[in-house]
Amino acid sequence: MSRAVDGSKRKNHRKKIMKLAKGYWGRRHSNYKTAKDAVTKGLSYAYRDRKDRKGDFRSLWIIRINAACRAEGLSYSRFIDGLNKAGIEINRKVLAHLALEDSAAFKAVAAQAKDALAKAAPGA
Repeated sequence: MSRAVDGSKRKNHRKKIMKLAKGYWGRRHSNYKTAKDAVTKGLSYAYRDRKDRKGDFRSLWIIRINAACRAEGLSYSRFIDGLNKAGIEINRKVLAHLALEDSAAFKAVAAQAKDALAKAAPGA
């Protein structure tokens, strides 16, 4: 008995790989062997980068918050320290949104952070 080399399962699997490789350059979109490798690598990059995107957004939020803090005369780390001492629990995504969209609200939060830092300072 010989093995099946042209059965429907095999064809369907190859068709699925070739469909995923659509738009790839050179043989990667037309040759099954190279397409299989390219698709495998592409899917692993996609999985990895979905995780990395979370860190990318956090970095962007921190950059935006830092820029807004500097305008208020604070560094990012002092601002976050002030928020912690004031007991304000706002995540970085919301803080970045406030810094970008609602500067008055961000200034109010920054003022509270400054007050908390002033109260916590020794000899103040």
